[in-house]
Amino acid sequence: MTAAILLQAQGGGLGMIVPMVLIMVVFYFFMIRPQVRKAKEHKKMIGDLKKGDKVVTTAGIHGRIVDMNETTFLLEVEGGTKIRFDKTAVSLDATKAAQPKA
Repeated sequence: MTAAILLQAQGGGLGMIVPMVLIMVVFYFFMIRPQVRKAKEHKKMIGDLKKGDKVVTTAGIHGRIVDMNETTFLLEVEGGTKIRFDKTAVSLDATKAAQPKA
């Protein structure tokens, strides 16, 4: 009887670790990895922006880039109004999104 209890106690530790490791692996492949890939693509998209590109900000403002510096850009919206935004506020490059894919 004592031997059976000891065997169950030893096997219980491994039986708890395996499901936890599997949960972590699944979490990595379904949550973390896609998010990192998306962040890299967004950073590349922001790096490729240039004057004259049409963009959409995270606030939903549509406009054309008039001026850029290291961390911000000047966006011209309807009626000639110009607004300065941080580069990270860009959510979509409307110039490339409007072009049909070949």
